[in-house]
Amino acid sequence: MRRVPLIALLAIPLAACGSGGPTVTATNASTSEVEAKVAAANSGGEMIAPGRWEGSLTMHDFKMPNMDKLPPAAREQMASRMGASKPFTNCVTEEEIKAKHGFFTGQDDANKNCRYDHFTMAGGKIDSAMSCTMPTGKMAMTMTGTYSPDSYHMDAASTTSGAAPVGEMSMSMSIDAKRVGACRGTPDEH
Repeated sequence: MRRVPLIALLAIPLAACGSGGPTVTATNASTSEVEAKVAAANSGGEMIAPGRWEGSLTMHDFKMPNMDKLPPAAREQMASRMGASKPFTNCVTEEEIKAKHGFFTGQDDANKNCRYDHFTMAGGKIDSAMSCTMPTGKMAMTMTGTYSPDSYHMDAASTTSGAAPVGEMSMSMSIDAKRVGACRGTPDEH
């Protein structure tokens, strides 16, 4: 299974239990601690429906230092991408669900540098804030949204601060995904 962008990876576990499902809360917790809590909450049943998931990531805002100094063609290209949806497809198998790989998958090295300031998943809603320390600076990210075993909608925003040439960057996006049927075994399923 090929990995989707980081924000989508963080959202995949949110395609979980409906309004009557388990509650997961954590404060000042590592990503592995939250992963363990989600896995424990899932011990009684399936939190994500297996199959082919199709979704889109839409960038609403992106700011970085010296954007005004970019060539006009580069600024126009960036502006044209705002509001345009980038589709993604993923196949979640029964085996991945049983092994809990359908939840909080991603790059372990990146996750070691991140902590959830707070994480709440209950009643079909998610609310979380995460802080990460990276070699180039610090990142703060928030996610809120709704979920069910067959679909989710997430709004995410992040701010990254660091030394030059990175400086301070910010972005906001939304992610929508739904289960559309069985996995097809085709190359487009990442």
